[in-house]
Amino acid sequence: MLSSLQLKQAVFARHKLARLGAALREGCHASPRPHASGRPRCFGTNSEGSGEDGSNYKSAVPGTPQLPLKRPLFGRRRHLSPLERISQLVPEESLTSEVWQLREATKEDYSEGPESAQTGKRPSDALPGQIYTPEEVDVSKENKQSQLRVQEMDSVSVGDSVISADIGPPAESSECCQDGAICLPGERPLSYGELVLAEHRRNKRAEFRKMFLLEEGGKLHSTWGWVAHSAIAERPSGSTLRTSMGTPLLLRRPSLEEFTLYMRRGPAISYPKDCTAMLQMMDVTEGDCVLESGSGSGSMTLFLSRAVGSKGRVLSVEVRDDHHRRASLNYKRWRTSWSQRRGEDWPDNVQFVKADLQTAGPLLKGWGFHSIALDMVAPHLVLPVVVPHLHPGAVCTVYLANVTQVVDLLEGIRCSRVPLVYERIIEVQYRDWLLAPSIRKNGSFNSRRAPKEKGLEEEDEEDDPNGEGKEEASGPGGRAFGSVPYVARPHPEQTSHTAFLVKLRKILK
Repeated sequence: MLSSLQLKQAVFARHKLARLGAALREGCHASPRPHASGRPRCFGTNSEGSGEDGSNYKSAVPGTPQLPLKRPLFGRRRHLSPLERISQLVPEESLTSEVWQLREATKEDYSEGPESAQTGKRPSDALPGQIYTPEEVDVSKENKQSQLRVQEMDSVSVGDSVISADIGPPAESSECCQDGAICLPGERPLSYGELVLAEHRRNKRAEFRKMFLLEEGGKLHSTWGWVAHSAIAERPSGSTLRTSMGTPLLLRRPSLEEFTLYMRRGPAISYPKDCTAMLQMMDVTEGDCVLESGSGSGSMTLFLSRAVGSKGRVLSVEVRDDHHRRASLNYKRWRTSWSQRRGEDWPDNVQFVKADLQTAGPLLKGWGFHSIALDMVAPHLVLPVVVPHLHPGAVCTVYLANVTQVVDLLEGIRCSRVPLVYERIIEVQYRDWLLAPSIRKNGSFNSRRAPKEKGLEEEDEEDDPNGEGKEEASGPGGRAFGSVPYVARPHPEQTSHTAFLVKLRKILK
């Protein structure tokens, strides 16, 4: 005996098969039996090429363009005929030439209709993995027209002679982006071999961030869809592209701060907020010579390299082999991306050394440092070795995660009697704030309410008890300056504790 659930499923499957058979009889003639020869079945509008007996079988026309089976996500869509629905369910190699011709004719009729601008039609130079909105299609057409006008203005005819007209920007900065727009002077479009940061924001929060290397034939994959690297190349930084699922992604170049946050790590990094505070403590300027102990993942090394410039030098010492290798790779990766984005080399002013600083006395022979940065578990053990090479009056900063390490450091200075005095022990805290206009649940803005007299206030309440009539009538675009209240509060996601920074100064006793 069959259960009630199995009976319901059988009835549902029967109705579904009946609807499918009616659609097949109305739109096309298909063979109800599989072929004994094993060749793919061919569907058409007549018996030719149906392959029912295997004699009239025809394969898909070679060289036939692969038409998209789905329309873009944006814009109005027309109803599909039964033939088009069935042709989308079967393999493309099984379609006859007649079906391909009918689909091409349907596409041409649909694109020439009066509503073609609202259907989300793709431009002629569209790339796979891109979804274009009608506004982007119009912008693409305008860019092509402006490019034609510029080409016409490049030559001015005077009588029988032709005079070239120099109307563009300087030659060194006249690069064009992918959409045909001329970039600003000094601006370069995104190119292969460059680091790109993809970002998706929703409700004023970053839901997705990923830094990747732009490569030929590559794809950016995420839970919001994918984007081909070929669609990103030659576009200006700050462009917005939609993924295969229609999600907008902001694509731009990462800053040095963002690179240190999203680069590949070995140990925990020195966070940018702490690195900038240490640079201020050490007063690093161009041309300085700085010693860094504890390369880690290379975060502090990059900030020191930028601070000292091409005239300065940074000696980075690391005792662990894996940390030494990771810091070197991150430094090289940033230099390569910088040369691609700026057209000039990042200063090669860092020397990575794998050694134990406690026994590295011969390594430091002949060196004199304007400042020292230590990021170690027990920095008080290396102070007797590095302090003699520090300039008098210069600063040594120490990056420590626990306050007990700070106590051990001060106790080590007292016992070893090195000529150092500590000036500051700080903890850098950044507090992010959330600032946004006050919005009702229906999407309209709230309004500032001025105090009124008692009689007038009662009349206003009788006319509009909810107080929403005037605000909704004005709309978001018609509000006067200063009429919308704002919500300001600390951001719910705050950066927690990272480290204690100790400032030590060398004195002469």
